[in-house]
Amino acid sequence: MNDLTDFVPATVRTEPVQQRSTERITSLLDAAADLIDQNGIDGLTTSDVATRSGSSVGVVYRYFPNIQSLLRALASRNMEKFTTRLFGAMSEQPEGWMAAMNAAIDGYVELLRNEPGFRALGFGDVIDKRFIQPDQSNNSVLAKQFGELFTRKYGLVPSADLSLDLEIIIEIADALLHRAFLYERQGDERFIEKLRTIVFEYMSKHEELPA
Repeated sequence: MNDLTDFVPATVRTEPVQQRSTERITSLLDAAADLIDQNGIDGLTTSDVATRSGSSVGVVYRYFPNIQSLLRALASRNMEKFTTRLFGAMSEQPEGWMAAMNAAIDGYVELLRNEPGFRALGFGDVIDKRFIQPDQSNNSVLAKQFGELFTRKYGLVPSADLSLDLEIIIEIADALLHRAFLYERQGDERFIEKLRTIVFEYMSKHEELPA
């Protein structure tokens, strides 16, 4: 599975043309993620990112003109990591789209538990609900990706009802997983398991479709 070491966010100021530049961007984002875990989003500064990554402030500004652009790039990378895990899980679990949704919960929970900065930043919703795409909510972007995946891999027929239900269940999942990890680093299993039940019960109306 791709570990995204070559990830280049679209929000960087200078488009890197060398592997070294790509690695430097990765180093800056890794440093920012570690610092968010340590000090929170509000405590993130350009100088701290430079120090943690072993770079200069000028190098940070070369790629990210401000903290907002750096956070946007990190949120975009978080989305990329989640969808990479999601598509990887699909290749390992071909038994049906409902099982695929359960695998998606597993992947998201794993990122919340283990990915630096993810618990605080996620896909950037804590800053702006439209942090990744200016004309869509982050959850709308994710719902669209789910719909395209299920249509292509499991033969579900695209429809307005399916698209709406996917977005609704992602909104529910967002709220319940936020609560699950609000006080416990590993997450409150009661909320995680309740989410699985809700997803199954709510989406079962589509079971008559190919699964």
